[in-house]
Amino acid sequence: MTEKDRSGRLRREFFGVSMTALCGGALALNLVLILGLLTVIGYQGGRFFWQKDLPELTLTDGGKLIGEIHAQQTIPAATAGAGGERFQVRLGNRDLTGGDFRWVDASAIAKRELPADAVVLERLEWGNFYGRMVELRRGTEILAQGSDAVWKAFPALHEAKLAERRAIRELEKGAIGDVNLEIEKLRLAARRLELAAPAAEVRARQQAEIDLALAERQAEYEKLAATLFAQRELLTAETLVMAAADGTRKEIPVGNVVRAIRPNEMGVLGKLGLYASRVREFVADEPRESNTEGGIFPAIFGTVMMVFLMSFAVVPLGVLAALYLREYAKQGTLVRIVRIAVNNLAGVPSIVFGVFGLGFFVYTVGGNIDRLFFPEALPTPTFGTGGILWGALTLALLTVPVVIVATEEGLAAVPQIVRAGSLALGATKWETTWKVVLPAAAPGILTGVILAMARAAGEVAPLMIVGMVKLAPTLPIDGDFPFVHFERKFMHLGFHIYDVGFQSPNVDATKPLVFATALLLILVVTAMNLVAISIRN
Repeated sequence: MTEKDRSGRLRREFFGVSMTALCGGALALNLVLILGLLTVIGYQGGRFFWQKDLPELTLTDGGKLIGEIHAQQTIPAATAGAGGERFQVRLGNRDLTGGDFRWVDASAIAKRELPADAVVLERLEWGNFYGRMVELRRGTEILAQGSDAVWKAFPALHEAKLAERRAIRELEKGAIGDVNLEIEKLRLAARRLELAAPAAEVRARQQAEIDLALAERQAEYEKLAATLFAQRELLTAETLVMAAADGTRKEIPVGNVVRAIRPNEMGVLGKLGLYASRVREFVADEPRESNTEGGIFPAIFGTVMMVFLMSFAVVPLGVLAALYLREYAKQGTLVRIVRIAVNNLAGVPSIVFGVFGLGFFVYTVGGNIDRLFFPEALPTPTFGTGGILWGALTLALLTVPVVIVATEEGLAAVPQIVRAGSLALGATKWETTWKVVLPAAAPGILTGVILAMARAAGEVAPLMIVGMVKLAPTLPIDGDFPFVHFERKFMHLGFHIYDVGFQSPNVDATKPLVFATALLLILVVTAMNLVAISIRN
């Protein structure tokens, strides 16, 4: 080998090693960036549930504040003369002050203490209240007085109020909900009878039966409503008198308190237990206070159900289209044009699919379904308005190019000799495709489905047009026939992040909630992908 050939080979080997190192470095950088992003989201989202200490700040002007230290900043010297630090204190007590936060310069703080009797009240309305317990009352009767005495008497009474609140919720969702459903069915039956226009005698008899049943249901509803009113009056019979740091007193119904905490008395184990309780509430309960507090279970449920409905729609559509293009269609100019169109479809903005879904699925298909099967409900639409079914079908169209491309690649990876062997043994073209080719291409097909699920779970723009809402009072699945209600509106984790992060009037208070919801969305998508990957494997 000449010196020139040897040097050329060395250059090629060096170039190959360099490119390998470059690719490995790029992969390592991507992994570091992903892990860094997940770490930031996990830290910011996880600290949303951790209970901080509750200091009492005595200011140099004699004022006092009780609240959590939310953030700390260094004041530039050009701004504050000598510079320094300032603290963002979450004061709560929104119903007294009109805001949650206040910036306090470190130089303005004369003393900082951690009083044992400082209390955090989590409420159904108006957010947290920070202060001290003063009295516990039932009407004009004083049940307990003094911070420690009220703190000892409060837990038993609060547990009773929680039981009453659960009973009220069961009454609203159960008996009252059932009666309202029956009243609505009777109203629709009367409207259906009016549209059918039977003979006068038949109509009179059936209308009398409907009126009698409706009167019975109305009487039952009024009785349940009176019971509900009495229970709500009982729920607010006892009040807790709280004192803010400046001495301002506030009466709070015990039934409106979610939990009461003395964070300065709690140890690490106590805070861990509270942390677990808040995580459970966040995952399993419904939202409150315009989605800024409480849980996000309806959003989790809506996201998962919508993604699985989308998967059931996109798999047969995408797989059958790819099967025809790869196995049956004559390869030529037309097929190449179709493939180009499919690839271009993957680049269309998602909002365009939302507009198409609104025009085709909601107004055209849904409107015709209403006119054919639900005329008695018109002009109130049943399927002619946004719902979870139309959202799933819209996302199926959005993600079908991904499934088609992945399925075609999976089918192309099956050797032609496998097909030839099957045909040579006497199998038909369909038997070869169904029993030989598809099983061999299944990993590629499921890879496309996994990618489609991941994309669909994060899409928000098209869903805002075809059925997703800020707050859905009822889930698409319940105990009322037909049990699965495809026409209902639904909540979505992606829209919840947007709504809380950009539509909330109190951005500072909801910023940790945005990270917590984003972390949960990542976990939900990961869980769904792991299920699909396990099925593929």
